[in-house]
Amino acid sequence: MMAMREGTDTPSRHGISQPVRRREDLRLLTGRGCYGDDVNMQGQAWAAFLRSDHAHGILRALDTEAARRAPGVIGVFTGEDLRAAGVGPQLRLPLRGFTLDRDVPTPRPALAQDRVRYVGEPIALVVAETAAQAADAVALIVAEIDPLPAVTDVEEAVAPGAPRLWPAAEDNMAIRWNSGGNPEIDRAFAGAAHVVEMRLVNSRLFASPIEPRSFVARHDSAADRLEWITPSQGSEYMLRVLCDQIFHVPDERIHIRTHDVGGGFGVKEQPYPEDIAVLHACRVVGRPIKWRASRSENMLSDSHARDAVIHAALALDEQGRFLAVRAHVLAAMGAYFACNGPNASIRNTSYGLPLVYRTPLSHTSVDCVMTNTQPIGPYRGAGREQAAYIVERLVEEAARRLGIDRVEIRRRNLIPAAAIPYKTPSGRLYDSGEFEAVLDKALALADWNGFPARRKASAERGLIRGQGLSCFLENVGGAPHEGAFIRFTEDGSVLLVVATQAQGQGHETTFPQIVADRLGLPYDQVVLKQGDSTDKPAGFATVGSRSTIMAGSALANTCTLVVEKGRKAAAHLLEVAEADIEFAHGEFRVAGTDRVIGLLDLAARLREAGPLPEDVPASLDSNGDYTAPDMHFPNGCHVAEVELDPETGRVTLVSYVAVDDVGTMINPMVVHGQVQGGVAQGLGQALMEHIRYDENGQFLTASLMDYALPRAGDLPTIETDFHPVPSPKNPLGVKGAGECGVTGSLPALMNAIADALAGAGADPLIDMPATPERIWRALRAAKV
Repeated sequence: MMAMREGTDTPSRHGISQPVRRREDLRLLTGRGCYGDDVNMQGQAWAAFLRSDHAHGILRALDTEAARRAPGVIGVFTGEDLRAAGVGPQLRLPLRGFTLDRDVPTPRPALAQDRVRYVGEPIALVVAETAAQAADAVALIVAEIDPLPAVTDVEEAVAPGAPRLWPAAEDNMAIRWNSGGNPEIDRAFAGAAHVVEMRLVNSRLFASPIEPRSFVARHDSAADRLEWITPSQGSEYMLRVLCDQIFHVPDERIHIRTHDVGGGFGVKEQPYPEDIAVLHACRVVGRPIKWRASRSENMLSDSHARDAVIHAALALDEQGRFLAVRAHVLAAMGAYFACNGPNASIRNTSYGLPLVYRTPLSHTSVDCVMTNTQPIGPYRGAGREQAAYIVERLVEEAARRLGIDRVEIRRRNLIPAAAIPYKTPSGRLYDSGEFEAVLDKALALADWNGFPARRKASAERGLIRGQGLSCFLENVGGAPHEGAFIRFTEDGSVLLVVATQAQGQGHETTFPQIVADRLGLPYDQVVLKQGDSTDKPAGFATVGSRSTIMAGSALANTCTLVVEKGRKAAAHLLEVAEADIEFAHGEFRVAGTDRVIGLLDLAARLREAGPLPEDVPASLDSNGDYTAPDMHFPNGCHVAEVELDPETGRVTLVSYVAVDDVGTMINPMVVHGQVQGGVAQGLGQALMEHIRYDENGQFLTASLMDYALPRAGDLPTIETDFHPVPSPKNPLGVKGAGECGVTGSLPALMNAIADALAGAGADPLIDMPATPERIWRALRAAKV
């Protein structure tokens, strides 16, 4: 029995490591995307929220009568209504593998109950026929709040006599964690020839996704099931919070769908109070309800990020070799723990020390502090950028103080390729990497040795030029299990189903590339499905640079299952022993003959075959998975050059080079874009972005008129290159790429600014964001 060969497309043109144009871009760029606000339901009502204008206070009473009588109003809901209905508070997710010295819960209600703790906290929900009617009715609600003293600064929050947010959180510290007392650390610092100490600030940010949150929800009373169409980073994450914490229902009672997502960066991981309140209201009013946040409301309601003060130190011997590194992180958490709030500073920062350097000893302690501010959640980097910032600022300052060349001090301490696999003092096992080769490639691409001439040319124009370097490593992956489905459909396409969710990463392109390559299929016939909680494999979400590592590897393993099934089925149809069947280029062939059947033809034949022997699969549809044995470790070296204008303090990034090892690149074009986007976000934090509150807890940066974001003109051409060393931990050899740009750029940019300041005789220890005012003041203090 022999069949025609399948297809005319050449899989190698669209397979792994090929720069295939993103197939989703044509749809998105021509206005055919489907984002949160594009979805409407027949008969939908609209939601609006009353928010606290006090940073801290006792909620004495809510007068909602006028709002209930207002035109178009269908329902008004308060925290007491939700409490009476058994709607639970939101709690942080477990931090597995860490023993906490203190752990104070901060239950977060969907609508404030008894007390308000930050400006913007939702107090009441109005549901009305139109968005305008809902907003008008909100203005009629009178909230009686007795103001209490507030504290918004993380260092002030732990000072004696500071206002306390939670009675059980002494000194406002709700979590205390220590990586373990080790007398050797103290001895290493006491006996070190040199100790470099620094106070660093990881400034408070907002992720600023291009799409503010907007969703629609309804309740099917017959099935007693909620349907929620919302932008998310993965439905499983949402389900776990809603089903386990909030509504206490089985998974099948909540159906979550996500279509296109206009950026996530961490802020669309979790359900928010607005989501919970509207889902409850749907059950009560019996109507679909839509909520659409304005940009300012989004900045008030979404998680903020970073906001930490770090005291760090590096011990070195006489030759400048690293003996020990330690860091104490005072991490602001906001008024409540977000679902994943403390994990970034505790897990990701501590796992990241001491980056790519041979450092025998490492110690991290983290105090998670409650402040009268919007809760802190993960944002691109999520603590990995903090580890890189700590170590690389220390290394740069050590080189300056010890009079050692910045490249040389790194070379003396880099982990050599021959030493890998390498066990770090934080317990991580680096499985692959060539750190010095990455450094060399970056230095050559940046023309490092030509910098003095460029600095001289800048000085002739009245500008101060600085050069910064960062060698970094990330620990990524997390949530170590992910599944995948591969289905062969009647129309001849191959459907991939995953639990991860794209928000701009290009999964509709890269995941089909993996399967087209592994199975030798026409790329155009491989289609990705995501975003439906009722049809997904076991999995988690797109967070922490894990999607290609986890879901991509699950797809690769599922391809192996497809081939195993195909051999059995082909052997039956071709009437030979299974051992005689070979598979290559999308075909099953009888070894040594021209008898062949294509994979897609085989799938179609099985659908039509009728009853088959018990040992022959009825379908090639397969469900596979992948479990990661440990974290993965992308790494890189970034070089930045800046010019400072001493008259205005303006910082201009004049060149940027990034060389990264992300393991196997499924689509190099996509990876280039990921790194460049991350660098842009790093520049935003380093130079301009900063969430600010006043002394009373009022939010000062609630619009893009007040909160600066980088523009295209702020960036030079970013030169990106790669030095891929595949990871042996997964079948694809990938390591993760989504956060390299921001993790490498923060220390590279700030080291470049410090170099420029030091070269001008000014204090190089400047905090982010390095605004023109801060630069100008630093230079004026040095009388430059």
